Amino acid sequence: THAFGNARACAKNGTTISVPFLACANENSAFREDAGRLKFLCISNDGVDKHMIWLIDLKNIIAKQLPNMPKKYIVRLVMDRRHKSMLMISHNQVVGGITYRPCQSQEFGEIVFCCITAKEQHKGYGTRLMNHLKQHACDKDRLTHFLTYADNSAVNYFIKLGFTENIEMTKEIWEGYIKDYSGASLMECKIDPKLIYTDLPAMIRHQRRKICERVMELSNCHIIYPGIDIQKRKAGIPMKPIKVEDIPGLKEAGWTPNQWHCTSFRVLNSSSEGLPNQEALHKLMQSLWKAMSRHKYAEPFKEPVDAHDVPDYYDIIKDPIDLKTIWERLESRQYYVTLDMFLADVKRIFVNACTYNEHTTFYYQCAK
Repeated sequence: THAFGNARACAKNGTTISVPFLACANENSAFREDAGRLKFLCISNDGVDKHMIWLIDLKNIIAKQLPNMPKKYIVRLVMDRRHKSMLMISHNQVVGGITYRPCQSQEFGEIVFCCITAKEQHKGYGTRLMNHLKQHACDKDRLTHFLTYADNSAVNYFIKLGFTENIEMTKEIWEGYIKDYSGASLMECKIDPKLIYTDLPAMIRHQRRKICERVMELSNCHIIYPGIDIQKRKAGIPMKPIKVEDIPGLKEAGWTPNQWHCTSFRVLNSSSEGLPNQEALHKLMQSLWKAMSRHKYAEPFKEPVDAHDVPDYYDIIKDPIDLKTIWERLESRQYYVTLDMFLADVKRIFVNACTYNEHTTFYYQCAK
């Protein structure tokens, strides 16, 4: 859950959100806010009926997300007149909030609770909520820093919201204003007064759009070329050879003829140009295939799996392969143009076997 507080809050782990300046990887909350379906409001226990109802709603969310937290303790912190709560409201219902205590004389605030209701998690709301809190704290409370105590499960979440365990504030500023807690890490977030935190989603969208426009000016990666119609025989062997240079878009992507037959492996008797001789490569793959087929555990992999014997095999294994099929492809001299392609098929034999069979079975052990 997205229920976080300091060490007192028995905090639980949160979601994955990008770093502060890119903290709108999930921009759903920004779009909803722009459309008026999501609003943020900072309130306190000021006696206003609507505010009191919203604070009670926030208290209920915190209590639900932190069941081990004493409810009286939650009420005391949320309703404390020295505390403020930044609420996130959707359709006039509180869906999350951050309770904090501003120490305006020291220019920092202590975050007490940070909580999002369960059904609204994984939408980027936590980041958006924190951005609004930072903006409000900077504009209204004149704060320069936030401090909070986080246990191990909450540290990474706060790091993603711009907090760090490297405390730059001198101890004299905050000592005595917040209580120390054992088993928790004190974390700090510096508020940049030059940054408009509530405009981050729009800024990121603008930067992303400009980058994409620039990439399209310098690259042809956005151009989509037509595919090629490959008529295949048994074992996936092409009916007729296809010239690499005839593949649409390949030359435009920077391919040159000297890349043909390039592989991460080399045959010992390669040509003088440093590229593997095709005949030598074919013989090498033949020798590898024969060595595998003679292996004492090769028997289960010599023929395709019979669907009558194993009815659900092809429902689970979508890219089947076996030694017989590899041999047919090898002897066509049209399929394995590099050793990498041959090894990929060989490896898939074992991956398929380990995927379908339990590790205690004979077939799994043979694959291993």
